Amino acid sequence: MCGLCGFFVPGGARFPDDLLPRMTESLAHRGPDGDGHWSDAAAGVGLGHRRLSILDLSPLGAQPMRSKSGRFELVFNGEIYNFASLARELVALGHTLRAQGDTEVILAAFEQWGVAEATKRFNGIFAYALWDRQQVVLHLGRDHLGVKPLYYGWVGKALVFGSELAPITKFPGFTGAINRDAITLLLRHNCIPAPYSIYEGVKKLAPATILTIGESTGGERLNAYWSARQAFEAGQRQPFAGTDTEAVDALDTLLRAAVKSQMVSDVPLGAFLSGGIDSSTVVALMQAQNASPVRTFSIGFTEESFNEATYARRVSQHLSTNHTELYVTPEVARTVIPNLPRHYDEPFSDSSQIPTLLVSELARRSVTVCLSGDGGDELFAGYNRHVLGEQIWRRLRYLPQSARRLMAAAIRAISPSTLDRVVAGSGLLRSRQISQARIGGNLHKLAGLLDASGPDDIYRRLVSHWQDPKAVVLGAREPQTHITNRSDWPVAGTFTEHMAFLDLMTYLPDDILVKLDRASMAVGLEARVPLLDVRLVEFAYQLPLQLKLRNGVGKWVLREVLARYVPPTMFERPKSGFGLPLGQWLRGPLREWAEDLLSESQLRSDGYFKPAPIRRFWNEHQTGEADRQYELWDVLMFQAWLHDPNRRSV
Repeated sequence: MCGLCGFFVPGGARFPDDLLPRMTESLAHRGPDGDGHWSDAAAGVGLGHRRLSILDLSPLGAQPMRSKSGRFELVFNGEIYNFASLARELVALGHTLRAQGDTEVILAAFEQWGVAEATKRFNGIFAYALWDRQQVVLHLGRDHLGVKPLYYGWVGKALVFGSELAPITKFPGFTGAINRDAITLLLRHNCIPAPYSIYEGVKKLAPATILTIGESTGGERLNAYWSARQAFEAGQRQPFAGTDTEAVDALDTLLRAAVKSQMVSDVPLGAFLSGGIDSSTVVALMQAQNASPVRTFSIGFTEESFNEATYARRVSQHLSTNHTELYVTPEVARTVIPNLPRHYDEPFSDSSQIPTLLVSELARRSVTVCLSGDGGDELFAGYNRHVLGEQIWRRLRYLPQSARRLMAAAIRAISPSTLDRVVAGSGLLRSRQISQARIGGNLHKLAGLLDASGPDDIYRRLVSHWQDPKAVVLGAREPQTHITNRSDWPVAGTFTEHMAFLDLMTYLPDDILVKLDRASMAVGLEARVPLLDVRLVEFAYQLPLQLKLRNGVGKWVLREVLARYVPPTMFERPKSGFGLPLGQWLRGPLREWAEDLLSESQLRSDGYFKPAPIRRFWNEHQTGEADRQYELWDVLMFQAWLHDPNRRSV
């Protein structure tokens, strides 16, 4: 895993000798093992690379790397897991390969099959920049699911790109105008979805896409070499027709192969283990194919309601892994917060970014590569909304929307804290677990769905923090995303399957994988995601919904695979996220820090938000009238980023 950056000025241009070194230095955390640069002033192109050595630790694996013919120059971030089989195929076709890693194989594949066809053949996680001397064009490419990041944008006449935003901000003439429209997306989704970024004129390259630019192309040309939508629709046309047992067998086989291919490493390797379905499955299949104990890592919290370390420990003991866990005090966890703007590079407000960074730091003390269980929820209908969304709409659609609006208004008229007291005093909820739940807050969430216009609207509300962010951000409009553009939706499938598909297109690459990439790369750790092997994705889309969602429980087929290795009593429990007591902290030890960033005077001075709705939510949260931690954290992460002293001032 590495970091890349560079620029291209069609027609040629000269730049300071220290430009590429300064750009790559901003990515040093992604690649602490090497620093490489190549440029051609006559062509106006420069490529930079920071190396984290994983495969072929010798100098033969250094980048930028030139193809044998001299036609291509490449910088590459990621891993191609099928590089060995590609190498055998290329050697049979007459290519000679010196190195033991994947970069030389990638270049030979480009020469043999062309850029688009070769990229289709890559099974891995990657982003690359490829200069073609023969055609005088630059290609930027990104992996099928968007595991590895790639930003690009125009600075004057130069196309500038990088694994993160930092190297782009180093380019002469970069102004850093903030994209107010992107702030609305942050407030809705707690991340900024592709193709948008926090800066005007800078985009994220979409997953499974190649951008080509040169004098011969007539501008930017985008080519999608694979389509999740087409894979979904193909699965709908030709669904898996076997028995339940055959489906579990097939998934087990595919999972084993994916995990095995991602355990190839010339440096120490381990896995994150939360004790949940996804990470436990990955670890179980790692251990089943490894003679020595797999190294596993978990973070625990002293607040018992947020602590999953005990579940991970039980799974580890059953599988006999070499387990390391670290219990983190609130004080230690909070020390991470000042560094979040630097690590995440643009505003990002999924609060599980904190434990993800902590577990990455823990793992990096022992290993350089870690496997993660991300992707199981999106592929196998594992989120609560997948289970409940269609049920909610089935019950609501028979009520007139006017009646539902009245019901919603009646609930909203009573504060959540008052509803809590009324329900508690009524004695209706005897269960200790239920009585501790914020019934008032849950009723208000239900009120937010009652007047929905249809299933699309329900899904959008379920995945939103601020329901009308453009009313909070000054001078902004909310751009379209895959969620709001129905032309991006598949033409077949149920509402539940559509929700899971949209999660794979938006929430997975723009939130989950960004969180994992920035947290792991901040400490020079490579994170791999075997559940997102493209063969697994295509197989999952062939599985009928009843193999994923059964008896009100998601991930049925994945649970059946795991049950072959781990007793169900160790993992069958209500789903919980990788959370932390953020709401409590905002009322306690984080209150002063947050108050400074959210004060009316500060908000007015900064000029990005209307203070009134934010101050109202802040006061409601402080009094306990409502739990506004998620909405407030969205604003706080923007404010913290805006005022970060390490951010380029503009």
